[in-house]
Amino acid sequence: MPFVGGSGSGSMSWDAERISGPDGEDWRVPVPELEARQTRLSSALAEAGTESVLIDDPVELYWLTGGRQSSLLLIGAEGSGISNTQWVRRSVVRARYEAGGDGSPHSIETQSRMSEFEGNLVAVGCTQAPGMLGGKVPNSRWSFLSSKMGGLGGESEDCTGMLYALRETKSEWELEMHRESGRINRMMFEVVRDQGGLGQTEIGMAAAADEVSRAAGFGGRIRMRTWPMDCDRVVIAAGRSGAVPSYFDSGVAGLGASPISSLGAGFARVAQGEPVLVDIVHVHRGYVSDCTRIFSAGRLSDEWMQRLDDMSEVSDFVIDGLGRGVDCSAVWNEGSEMVSDMGYAGHLMGMPPDQARFLGHSVGLELDETPVVANGFDRPLPMGGTMAIEPKVIYPEGAIGTEDTWMRGADGMECLTMGEPFSDADGVVG
Repeated sequence: MPFVGGSGSGSMSWDAERISGPDGEDWRVPVPELEARQTRLSSALAEAGTESVLIDDPVELYWLTGGRQSSLLLIGAEGSGISNTQWVRRSVVRARYEAGGDGSPHSIETQSRMSEFEGNLVAVGCTQAPGMLGGKVPNSRWSFLSSKMGGLGGESEDCTGMLYALRETKSEWELEMHRESGRINRMMFEVVRDQGGLGQTEIGMAAAADEVSRAAGFGGRIRMRTWPMDCDRVVIAAGRSGAVPSYFDSGVAGLGASPISSLGAGFARVAQGEPVLVDIVHVHRGYVSDCTRIFSAGRLSDEWMQRLDDMSEVSDFVIDGLGRGVDCSAVWNEGSEMVSDMGYAGHLMGMPPDQARFLGHSVGLELDETPVVANGFDRPLPMGGTMAIEPKVIYPEGAIGTEDTWMRGADGMECLTMGEPFSDADGVVG
């Protein structure tokens, strides 16, 4: 039966339990997860000597409260006596439901006028201005909030790095989200294989992958930290499209659909015997998986296959080093030297002057988390850390490489995205 249009008056009430995953599945973050995260943050605040932190960034709100309603969340340091409280502008009902209802680990209140905000902070135990996320909120927002709590002692500290560090280590529940994200990612590649081919457009194949992702629950957003980066999560670069640079700090950006969307799939068509690089990001309940596979219509030349084999060797080297706890910067230095010895120095992650300078980036609720396999990250990937490892080489004729998302565990690196390799007589390469 087709839809019927209308603009009826509707009801004044709504059903919070209608918020669910497929087939009525409860997709809320488990309350024990939220409790553990808030406890970890409280401990970190105490260790840093910071009384509390005030959070209004959507990603950090989701991580700590299970939702991203328009609100301000206060988390107190361990031993501070501060009551963890979320002041919600809208929607209070939804915020309560998504935080676990009566089991919520923090108090949830309606946000009053901002002229009363300082009094609200004092009422829950604050004696000093809480820290904020200076690395995420605009300066105007920082200044506005500071002006509303000027009577409290001290200046707000920037607690951005504290939150980033806490989120580097994933819980087992979060790892399950990453694994499921990787499984759906695999399904997206399968539909590209089945519906793509000679003469197909990049953007048409991306649309087929999008349909799979949406049906599985993708919410339409890829979160990024780096300003002003945004991301199309299906980059398909057929042949020479792989050499086209863009604003995006990555080895391969693709043509994009238009100058305002200059990343991702464009209108180029697949030609015989050239590499088709497909780089897919899927997000399952907030958690990123990032993978690349190479396809072709007809078999690739021996030269392209050798390049792919070499990038797989580089990937294995990076994975081994990270799994043994080698500093990310050291892995970058040794890995890029390895690539140079192979003869690819001018092609690694782009061509001069548009080369990206990394071999892997951490993922989580955001695509560009830390640490990164790059200069400046003189520390290892932590236990429970999740990283997309992606050595690629780019030539005027196209791009080729490999990428999967990995987790460092007690026994080394676990791949969160790898399925069985797939290939067929038409030259598809897994």
